[in-house]
Amino acid sequence: MSRPDSALPSATSQPAAAPSPGRVVLSTSDISRALRRMAHEVLEHNKGASDLVVLGIPTRGVELADRLVRAISQVEGVDVPVGALDVTMYRDDLRSQPVRAAHSTSIPDAGIDDKVVVLVDDVLYSGRTVRAALDALGDLGRPRAVRLAVLIDRGHRELPIRADHVGKNLPTAKSEKVRVRLQEHDGVDEVRIVEPATEETR
Repeated sequence: MSRPDSALPSATSQPAAAPSPGRVVLSTSDISRALRRMAHEVLEHNKGASDLVVLGIPTRGVELADRLVRAISQVEGVDVPVGALDVTMYRDDLRSQPVRAAHSTSIPDAGIDDKVVVLVDDVLYSGRTVRAALDALGDLGRPRAVRLAVLIDRGHRELPIRADHVGKNLPTAKSEKVRVRLQEHDGVDEVRIVEPATEETR
């Protein structure tokens, strides 16, 4: 996989995104700064890049994981193994939610046994997605440690799960929606809070 010099994709790689409702709480530059800071935190906590494996939780966690690894490479000068961890079949809300499309799981060739795995997701909310990710990891190997990096922590936890590395703590009402948009999927990098009334008019 080729790694561009920048931790952000080219702004010309996707067509311009349509206007979106809500208010912007993180811009393109904010997201870039948050990922660079998180890269430094990961390296400091791990005392370098040795034995690190970074796994993104689909969908947008995968792109964030790729960017985090590129930022780590810029700081440390090494390529950290990166992959994706689908948690669809491990979720505890499959019966109550609409059918979810499964995504690919891609684990680096060296595996995760005795590695320090950094799980990456876009938004930490109830904690149930992370719980599913831990269950999925348990079927793939036995990491030495598992850490969690999220771009947004919006609170309202339902399980005793805490992120180790957070781009932004964003207190929200339960009725609000947090929309993370990334260049790779949406043609723009931003995080918005959408009020219920605004969401209904989309």
